[in-house]
Amino acid sequence: MSTATSTVDPSEVAKFEAMAAEWWDTQGKFKPLHMMNPCRLGYITSQIAAEFGRDLSAKTPFEGLRILDIGCGGGLLSEPMARLGAEVVGADAAERNIPVARIHAEQSGLDIDYRHTTAEVLAEAGEQFDAVLNMEVVEHVADPLSYLSACKTLLKPGGLMVCSTINRNPKSYVMAIIGAEHVMRWLPKGTHDWNKFITPDELFDLLRNAGLDPVDRKGFVFNPLGWSWSISDKDLSVNYVTASVRPAEG
Repeated sequence: MSTATSTVDPSEVAKFEAMAAEWWDTQGKFKPLHMMNPCRLGYITSQIAAEFGRDLSAKTPFEGLRILDIGCGGGLLSEPMARLGAEVVGADAAERNIPVARIHAEQSGLDIDYRHTTAEVLAEAGEQFDAVLNMEVVEHVADPLSYLSACKTLLKPGGLMVCSTINRNPKSYVMAIIGAEHVMRWLPKGTHDWNKFITPDELFDLLRNAGLDPVDRKGFVFNPLGWSWSISDKDLSVNYVTASVRPAEG
């Protein structure tokens, strides 16, 4: 029996379990993630390539890298990483997400190790990865610092973590909660708790306190006119992403 302390918030897990079957419906409840995914992938792949000296024009540039997609959901990020040649572990605390992800990977001819587990359990087991993808998870956990500390343990020395979340300010309340949940109805009401949102400075402090070195942050910006997402060096007002590295000696 595992003795790992979990930062999982059962009420948050229940929200996503209720939506599990819709992960691959581009017009369903996860439409915002499908729309954002090319932007997320562009940032993730460029950061991994830069950190590990990989050529993204190669057929399988991430071959030899072991990547963890924590909070993998239905596999929207795990599958592209596998196609790029990485050995991928997809982990999620919401049990119903895992069979959805496994079936879709099998249908796509991809070998991905999907597990119903948590960051803390993986860390306790001594698992380690070259890169950890930690996307839109930290705002849903009960104890962000403990969670990020577990993620740090999961990184090999010199490993890279990409972590995205939502800023906490009046604009993010309007965009992420009123807009996405009440007006556009992209997500069920109550999916997000504005009080759990984290500012970029707060996240950098959390990452440092967890033993990581933050090296980059960018904004993900939605353009309602072009109905598209882009990466911004300056606008981190709502959705944003960070890159941090476990020190080689840490």
